[in-house]
Amino acid sequence: MRKLSDRYLIECYLQAVDMKLDEAFIRLLYSEITRRKLPIHPNR
Repeated sequence: MRKLSDRYLIECYLQAVDMKLDEAFIRLLYSEITRRKLPIHPNR
């Protein structure tokens, strides 16, 4: 996860939510976003 840029991590998270991917995968992405204290803006 640490190799992903902040921007790409957020984009992946938003796409995973939009595509309704596996909930565990979405939680993994979200936990990394919160660990990095990144803001999430759903309105791209």
